[in-house]
Amino acid sequence: MSVRAGETFDPGRAVAEVAALAAGPVPVAGPTVGEGDPGTGEWRATTGEGFRIVPLWEGDALTGVYGSDWTGAETAAQRRLEALVGELDARWGPHNRVAMHTALFRRQAGAPLPPLHAALLGEDCYGDLRVWGPLPGRDRWVGVSVGHSDGDAPLVMVALVSVVPVAEVGQGD
Repeated sequence: MSVRAGETFDPGRAVAEVAALAAGPVPVAGPTVGEGDPGTGEWRATTGEGFRIVPLWEGDALTGVYGSDWTGAETAAQRRLEALVGELDARWGPHNRVAMHTALFRRQAGAPLPPLHAALLGEDCYGDLRVWGPLPGRDRWVGVSVGHSDGDAPLVMVALVSVVPVAEVGQGD
């Protein structure tokens, strides 16, 4: 669960939060650390060497959801993501798509991963990324994604900022 559980998706808020994330501090070095809410322990951010990842939205748990209800939940989450992507494309130009399946296969095989990819998978962020960068006037890359770890887990939309290019594992890592 993330600190976004139970919140309604607001595209304007999401755009503002992604923009703030892109402009905010990013650790240059250090270990990967997940940050939980002090009161609930729910996930609110993960930082590591050159990156920061935050949840933007979390849907309902999919326990007992099947068939058209399942498809409807996934379709609604993808629509939310595409609305955000459209706004960010208007702001920063066309995005690149970065697949996450290669990172997942490498992790399953016990192969090393770049810290950002390892952190995304560590937070169950398996969805392909939409990435912009380097951002105009900055050596920063921003990405967004939506996905879930297994059939019953809620869909979660995340955003990330990185000071190194974000690419598919095996392409520049």
